[in-house]
Amino acid sequence: MTNYMDKSQQSILEKDAVDSESLSEKQWRASLWKFLLFSAFGIALFIIPFQWDGKVTILLGVLTDTLQALLGGYVVYVVMALVTTSCIGALAVKVLKPNLREGSLVKNLFDVNWFWLVTRILGMAFVWMIFLQVGPEFIISRNTGGVIFEDLIPILIPLFFFAILLLPFLTDFGLMEFLGTLSSKLFVKLFNLPGRSAVDAMSSWFGAASIGLLVTMQQYDKSYYSQREAAIIATTFSVTSIAFTYVVAKTIGVDNNFVYFYLTIALTGFIAAIIMPRIPPLSSKPDTYHSGKSMLDEETPAHYTTYQWAVNRAVTRAQSMPRLGQVFKSSTKNLFDIYFGLIPVVFAIGTIGLGLAEYTPVFNWLATPLVPLLEWLQIPEATKAAPAMIMGFADMYLPALVGKSIESEMTRFIVGAASITQIIYMSEVGALILKSNIKLNILELFGIFMLRTLISLVVITSVAHLLY
Repeated sequence: MTNYMDKSQQSILEKDAVDSESLSEKQWRASLWKFLLFSAFGIALFIIPFQWDGKVTILLGVLTDTLQALLGGYVVYVVMALVTTSCIGALAVKVLKPNLREGSLVKNLFDVNWFWLVTRILGMAFVWMIFLQVGPEFIISRNTGGVIFEDLIPILIPLFFFAILLLPFLTDFGLMEFLGTLSSKLFVKLFNLPGRSAVDAMSSWFGAASIGLLVTMQQYDKSYYSQREAAIIATTFSVTSIAFTYVVAKTIGVDNNFVYFYLTIALTGFIAAIIMPRIPPLSSKPDTYHSGKSMLDEETPAHYTTYQWAVNRAVTRAQSMPRLGQVFKSSTKNLFDIYFGLIPVVFAIGTIGLGLAEYTPVFNWLATPLVPLLEWLQIPEATKAAPAMIMGFADMYLPALVGKSIESEMTRFIVGAASITQIIYMSEVGALILKSNIKLNILELFGIFMLRTLISLVVITSVAHLLY
């Protein structure tokens, strides 16, 4: 994702924040209320779950569902316009080579390398083929391109609209400084991560995987995370929401055991989060920063308690923020980058991945080494379970769709729980990581996916044998 920051924001990041002790009492109170109110709004939007219309969701989910309902069938035309504009704009820049000003919106949106240009061309081709139902079944089938076109994209368009525009309330008005300072020692000790990553974990867990990932991408672009830290957080804490976890449990037929299902996922995710940062490829990533130097300081001065310093840093951050109009202007640029940059990638990579799962034996071949392990773990119907687990790399929902035909409830429980804890799936999270500035390639993502799968299997299977 392109890093958009206006000059005032850049200057904030390039120098230490103003010490809150230098603020007048009036400025302190105003900045304190700014931190409290805007951060509370961010928490209400992205983190606090509640019951709505018969399901557990968050305020962002309600806004997303409302906009999705308003758009209705028109979202198809919005998607086609975005993907087509993205491709034609990138082609025009590549062929005509106009003299674009460095940092301009047009340059940032359309001046891409050949790999991303080909991806945009494929994305546009797939969109029109699926819409017109012209082309190979591999692309236009309801179970391949249809899943992206009819199930995933109509959710992502309104989700990204609200998430990108409103994300600063969660990340930029002091909440990350406050929670980061309070939880710094815990997160460093457990996960080798800065404390502010606690916000990423919460926004993923209660909101959606893509939301936590967007937080991570933004924090990396602003040099609050190093490359290693961003890679760990993106592939370790981008957990799907409680709501979607229930959808998976219901689809695969273990919703009658949902409490144990969810607790197993939480335990597995926690153990994997401790192990993964300590082994390659994540442990070997360099601690270098996007801007060349770290903007993070979570050390507590000797004359402050941890809580006092947390409040101090939060108030300082809130005081340094520009007006809301400037914040929304920057967020709007990020929104365009996501729409023009990510949506074609989701179509290209997601459709190909689902096509391979549906029409080729590729995932069966990849799953062959897993079968002896599953049999050793005494998992019933191991030959059916193995491909379902590997398919999670294409899309998180595929294992549930394939696994629901497995007779053994214990095996369905294991397959469903593993699909949630694997985290990386190319139809959304994987595509978003590849499009970001976080330097992880597709082979590394698959390697991380397999490591998480192996760790998850050991933990989930141990619990499943106790339950069944």
